[in-house]
Amino acid sequence: MDFSIIQYSKFMTLLDMLLHNLRTLHMSLEDSLKWLGEVMAEIGPSQLQKNEKWNVFDIKQAKAIIDYLKISLFQHYKLYEFLFYSTREEIVIGTEQTIEVVKPSGCLFPNPLEEGISFDIYSTFIEPPATLDTEMKGSDHEKGPEESQPETSTSDTDPLAGFTIEDVKSVLGQVTDDILIGIQNEINEKLQIQEEAFNARIEKLKKA
Repeated sequence: MDFSIIQYSKFMTLLDMLLHNLRTLHMSLEDSLKWLGEVMAEIGPSQLQKNEKWNVFDIKQAKAIIDYLKISLFQHYKLYEFLFYSTREEIVIGTEQTIEVVKPSGCLFPNPLEEGISFDIYSTFIEPPATLDTEMKGSDHEKGPEESQPETSTSDTDPLAGFTIEDVKSVLGQVTDDILIGIQNEINEKLQIQEEAFNARIEKLKKA
């Protein structure tokens, strides 16, 4: 069925109003049919032609609209009522899997696999040597308390214990003076070079 733009607009408005009556106003099937008859009497064909501007559809188009609403909405009216009125629970189906990887306890690298490298290469190039730690621990146990006391005493001594605050200030002053003198000399040399370059340019401009 070929409709004009105005007819399509009226038809979509009619569908929206029917669904609104069903969803919001909870209108029954009998009330919806009655309401549709009243609306079609206003926008459909009129023999008296009192409202010509509202007569959008002719008899054939009005019959086609009613047949469409009959097989689409009114035939499945109970289904639409169930769709709009009944509350449904949202069922979320999903599974969660947690995979834990076993970490090696005493080695930084995992043991070699059968399809991987050989044990000789692993033990020679990859496996960290464990003998150093044991030797250090053994040497610590072999040393007595008398040998360990000088180390602790030397580590506890302050390297600046024999100097006063004035000595430290004088040393820092000498160091800063030496650094500043070197920087000042470099700046003076650069300024002298730039001055000579500017003088040469000025002489060229005077000659030109």
